[in-house]
Amino acid sequence: MKDQIALITGASSGIGRATALALARRGVRLSLLARRAQELEALAKEIQSLGGQALALPTDVTERESVRQAVSRTLAHYGAIDIAVVNAGAYLRCPIPHLTIEILQQAMAVNFYGGVHVVLEVLPHMLARRRGHIVLVTSMAAKKGIPPDGPYVAAKWALTGLGDVMRQELRAYGIEVTTVLPGRVDTPMLAGLDFPWISAKISPELVAEAIVRALRRHHAEVIIPQRARLLALAQCWAPRLADWLVRTLHLEGWSR
Repeated sequence: MKDQIALITGASSGIGRATALALARRGVRLSLLARRAQELEALAKEIQSLGGQALALPTDVTERESVRQAVSRTLAHYGAIDIAVVNAGAYLRCPIPHLTIEILQQAMAVNFYGGVHVVLEVLPHMLARRRGHIVLVTSMAAKKGIPPDGPYVAAKWALTGLGDVMRQELRAYGIEVTTVLPGRVDTPMLAGLDFPWISAKISPELVAEAIVRALRRHHAEVIIPQRARLLALAQCWAPRLADWLVRTLHLEGWSR
């Protein structure tokens, strides 16, 4: 992976930040995208102090023009994009009786269209080179919806479904697609929530290392942690059993 170029969204904190550091340690040159310029600059300097290369590009993934400019600047600076880690997200909860179109649109803007904007901007370059690897960081929410996460679940299912088709269609063009589905992760997005032991938060670094392994081993799909697979299997074979597990184990968590 040394000297490859990776573009990462949501890089200012959480999984994105951890992934940037994990890739930098392996010699990958980075383009860091997020809205928070100060945090991005700090991360870029940290990577540079370790001997790596990082370009900080404040970007709003909900705005396609902002993404287009970031991709253009990455290509102008490095000359290529080998890896795109689509990670930016926002956690929106709302009970279905109170759901509005506006809340759904807000969830889709970041979690679905924010990813699509990145994919559509890097894809022409990868198609021209007939190589590249796109990593979609979605969520276990795309395997089993947990109340009251309806808006978030809808957006993550949409991106995961698109990724499933992308993986099949783009294979012929030399482009790989990996979908990473983490369970609860200890990030600022979930800072105000606690969860039962069986759904305990995992570290962003654990997810980052799973992403690195997926890139190296060409995995199609990664569910992390391993125990999350049990809920995915229950949903596949007996959805009402999975519903019962969600209720009984209080997988929705609780506010602090």
